[in-house]
Amino acid sequence: MLTTIQGKMKRLWKDEKGLGMLEIILIIAVIVIIAVIFREQLSNIVKNLLSKAGSKTDEFMDGE
Repeated sequence: MLTTIQGKMKRLWKDEKGLGMLEIILIIAVIVIIAVIFREQLSNIVKNLLSKAGSKTDEFMDGE
């Protein structure tokens, strides 16, 4: 019985089904954690970029 359990455990350990999905989930989790930690800095960067884009668009549309 012990050898049967050991054999099943070895097969389970070597089974790589679903490993790609686990890696993707872990990468997404790390990205979300980083985004949560740096959310204020990221928000400031996005606001700055959008304001620059808006001012450049206004300059272009006004013909300056």
